[in-house]
Amino acid sequence: MTKTELKHLRSELEKIDERIISLFEERAKISVAIGKLKQEHGLNIYDPAQEAKVYAYLEKKNKGLLPTRALKAIFREIISISRELQSPITVAHLGPEASFAHMAALSHFGTSARFFPQANVFRVFDEIERGKVQWGVVPVENSLEGSVNLTLDRLILTPLKIRAEIFLKISHCLLSSGDKLEAISKIYSHPQAFAQCQSWLRANLPAGSLIETESTASAAHAVLGDKHSAAIGSRLAATAYGLNVLSEGIEDNPSNTTRFLVIGKGENTTTGKDKMSMLFATPHSPGALCRALAPFAERDINLLKIESYPVKEKTWDYLFFVDVSGHQKDLKIRECLKELQQKTTFLKILGSYPWGEGAA
Repeated sequence: MTKTELKHLRSELEKIDERIISLFEERAKISVAIGKLKQEHGLNIYDPAQEAKVYAYLEKKNKGLLPTRALKAIFREIISISRELQSPITVAHLGPEASFAHMAALSHFGTSARFFPQANVFRVFDEIERGKVQWGVVPVENSLEGSVNLTLDRLILTPLKIRAEIFLKISHCLLSSGDKLEAISKIYSHPQAFAQCQSWLRANLPAGSLIETESTASAAHAVLGDKHSAAIGSRLAATAYGLNVLSEGIEDNPSNTTRFLVIGKGENTTTGKDKMSMLFATPHSPGALCRALAPFAERDINLLKIESYPVKEKTWDYLFFVDVSGHQKDLKIRECLKELQQKTTFLKILGSYPWGEGAA
């Protein structure tokens, strides 16, 4: 390739970039107009169902040269900026900056949202219920460690709804202010991170003292300036706190994934690819659970998850958390819920929402 050819191609790119900027300006004007209409009619600026339809449309229109994941990442930021032009989006999440919940929130809302770290799951729910923020991001289950009970506790009582879900692949790094693995004598992290990296720790730091923290991000903060301590956390935490990555991908299972929920007020419209979460209780009688599940089987409704959960106020009483494929406004789901109501002692719909990226 000659210098003349290279100069010509770069000139062509500049022309395309000018057109892109012009189109961005046009898109921004339309976004502002949409924002005004939403505010006039009392609609939320962030609409998970509508955004899911946008991403599905982009995937359909993609001609393949640009990977779908990359195309969605680009438009996630475009949509995030569009929301900011309409009205600022406020999001509470578990843990400090660079925690995995923060990473999940960033991956869903984009960098233009305004994020508010919270010390625990209950605080996330409280901030939304009190109207201090609009949305929240909390972990609900991990593919290796199972459900997050504190989140399930609040879902039982909260008036908020599940509005979206996020699947985040968890990759752990060993972070330190020092640069020598053999110098590490203490390791800080969240209990789940220790559980997810126990084989690597036994093989590489068998004599290291394990010190539990509230989050992986707070662990990163705890080792600042100490060359003999390390934290298990994300690569984002290394960047945020200025730490060295002594080892990457130290999780024992590379398929380790955490499912996060986006919680907030209101309900979603249907998208055609939805999931519904609910909880119910059955009477103490033989076959009660079987009878409660029969309406789903009779209508070919796919049960994605069912989990028993003890009622803390009543010893040996259980609730059942259930995820199904479909939306509560779908005809067969409505019919199923009507019949289920008669077969249970308690029934609560936690929300209908688009399938999260990464879900089957």
